[in-house]
Amino acid sequence: MVIILKLTTWLLPAALTFLLVGCNAETTEVQKELGEKNEVNKETVETKPEETEKVEEIEPVEEVIEEEAVSEIKYEINEANWTIKPIADANPKAVLLTIDDAPDKYAVEMAKTLKELDAPAIFFVNGHFIDSEEEQANLKEIYDLGFSIGNHTQTHANLKNSSEEQQQEEIIKVNETVEAVIGEKPKFFRAPFGVNTDFSKSLVHQEGMVLMNWTYGYDWEKQYMEANSLADIMVNAEYLVDGANLLMHDREWTAAALSKIVEGLRAKGYDLIDPKTIKTIE
Repeated sequence: MVIILKLTTWLLPAALTFLLVGCNAETTEVQKELGEKNEVNKETVETKPEETEKVEEIEPVEEVIEEEAVSEIKYEINEANWTIKPIADANPKAVLLTIDDAPDKYAVEMAKTLKELDAPAIFFVNGHFIDSEEEQANLKEIYDLGFSIGNHTQTHANLKNSSEEQQQEEIIKVNETVEAVIGEKPKFFRAPFGVNTDFSKSLVHQEGMVLMNWTYGYDWEKQYMEANSLADIMVNAEYLVDGANLLMHDREWTAAALSKIVEGLRAKGYDLIDPKTIKTIE
């Protein structure tokens, strides 16, 4: 019994010492791991302010973009005489260029000319000129060059002589085709011969388009079916006023006169209105 007690007395402190050493080693390893993790966390925390700064730098840019988008609307249609009137402090000495019956034969060429001159315009399209894949490709090219697309009916019909069903077909079919080709519906509508009906006006509004007519145009008159005479009358017509809505067509002589018309208008001090700055239906 004495021997057993002595052994127990000796073994117990030894065992406790062994356990304490093991625990200390384990604790050291844990502390080491925690230390390493803390270093990683410290690095992560230290880099977060930089990431925050990057986010804060982007936000003001977004605000500026939003402000610019709102300030782009500068003009609206004056239905009393179909001129384009300025909103607030927009330049009143400006005119709008429009091309009807596109894209027949010369619209793409005209669009390229206007693009080189940095001259915006609306191309009003007829549905029978965008039936084939080639014609639709022409429409897409005009749109991709940055020009606005308007609806000029499917067959260039006189809406006054058309039933309501026919008028709907004339207007809606063009919208559907244009949207399928360029991804959006036209925002402007111009009736052939400038003739609208109560039904067409209502339908145009329902479709979210702005009704538009024109101030003057001459390229369908025989005496102006030549580039020089057409350019002269378009720049020097008595109807050239602030906000004038200039009507032209997809014609050979008009395409040839286009550069002189743009240069002549600018020489008289007129700016060219970007259709994207005209107020449309929300």
